[in-house]
Amino acid sequence: MKKYLLVSLLTIFAIAFLAACGTSDSTSGGGEEAAGDKKVLKMGTSADFPPFETIDEQTGEYVGFDIELTKYIADQLGYELEIDNMDFGGLISALQSERVDFVASGMSATNERKESVDFSIEYHKSGEMFVTLKDSDIKSFEDLNGKTLGVQLGTIQEEGAKKIQEDDLKDLKITPLNKAPELIQELKAGRIDAVYLDKTVALGFINELDLAGFDDPTESSPGMAIAFPKGSELVEEFNKVLEEMKENGELEKLEKEWIEE
Repeated sequence: MKKYLLVSLLTIFAIAFLAACGTSDSTSGGGEEAAGDKKVLKMGTSADFPPFETIDEQTGEYVGFDIELTKYIADQLGYELEIDNMDFGGLISALQSERVDFVASGMSATNERKESVDFSIEYHKSGEMFVTLKDSDIKSFEDLNGKTLGVQLGTIQEEGAKKIQEDDLKDLKITPLNKAPELIQELKAGRIDAVYLDKTVALGFINELDLAGFDDPTESSPGMAIAFPKGSELVEEFNKVLEEMKENGELEKLEKEWIEE
């Protein structure tokens, strides 16, 4: 994640405030709009999820795996891309109200979400991790029982934590917050004991902030996919480009650039 490591620690903790203020390079409302000779596609995202999407402190631009992926797709299809940044928990409703044309935000294509929106084919699968402080006494999954676990609102990890609480760790306490950086802040402040995150995102925080962590041994979540309003014709168009990216190596190139390193 060489580009992610260039994002300063200040950026990570500033993202929550930037997003809360509605940082965006697009206008409100969904649908395609003319932009010179190209039509505009409006993408919804929650830019607090490095290395998939974040805000570069120096330039104020959106950067990350999902950003480069969707820029490539939009370019191949002849669209101009605009981005609306919002809380993750509001992305599905933004699709349903057609304020955005699609969502790319490290979103897992769960069966529950499929009832509300359509998804592209999967483009990445990480799994989950629990993040702790290095001196924490939480070293294994069982050690989480009776502890407070932080999760991001509206994510697959929030759903997973509730399932873990129901099936495995009855005394687990769950604290949901809007942004991943807020969870890390709460962890470092000692107000929560662990954070439950996508594995790629977790490893980024662990390496950057000298934290600790371990893999989730329970059932893994579905892979990440791009979400669309029900019945959107864009699904077929995006799938075609995603299949081409898998075949020509462009998807692997992005993974190496943003994730594997």
